Amino acid sequence: MASDFSRTLALLRREKKISQRTAAGDLQVSQALLSHYENGLREPGLSFVVRAADYYGVSCDYLLGRSMSRDGSAVAAEHIPDVSTEKDNVLRGSVTAMLHKKLIVNSAALLIELSGKTGSRQLTGEISAYLSLALYKVFRYLYLADPGCVAETFRTNPEQFDYLCDSQMRLCELRIRAAAKGEGGFGLAEEEIQMPTLAPNELTKEYPGLSQSLLTLLQTVSDNINALNTAVKKERKKGK
Repeated sequence: MASDFSRTLALLRREKKISQRTAAGDLQVSQALLSHYENGLREPGLSFVVRAADYYGVSCDYLLGRSMSRDGSAVAAEHIPDVSTEKDNVLRGSVTAMLHKKLIVNSAALLIELSGKTGSRQLTGEISAYLSLALYKVFRYLYLADPGCVAETFRTNPEQFDYLCDSQMRLCELRIRAAAKGEGGFGLAEEEIQMPTLAPNELTKEYPGLSQSLLTLLQTVSDNINALNTAVKKERKKGK
């Protein structure tokens, strides 16, 4: 909790454009103690967390890093809009599967929408190519697990496709980063880019439906990464 809380606490103060002294006075703590909170040197009590959340107009869950939505909303599967128009939903009946489908479909739709607003003629294509490669890899892994699969169905050798896809995906990553800045290189032409604001609170205002999916997906992935990082650290300690 400490790292998420301290980072968010400092960020909110900077967004509000007030000094640490002013914030400390308003929050009824010393400047030294607020500095410790913002730098992760001390953990606050519940009363301070509540005061800080009210002061900055966010939820306690957001302040503690439990939600990427500033109002702390937890989105249930049935409350996430589905931009898919497919009537015969093969995932019907499985709430978990339905949630995953909505998160992925809606998040991809929002990424494409945002890339289009940059004015880039290249960025949307690169994002689409990257997502297509990821889907291709996953399907090939599933296909290879099918006992009745025929390797010749695909042009790329089953022993090589994952490495080739990885290489192509890394190139796409470089091109996405360059295209997002309007930079040339890696086969791209320079462009003038107008990047829309991607702050979570602004996304929520602009895209109240799709942003729920993206923010939930981001939080889920972040939690998984942190859990893996914690597990790796524990294993290293055991090995010493």
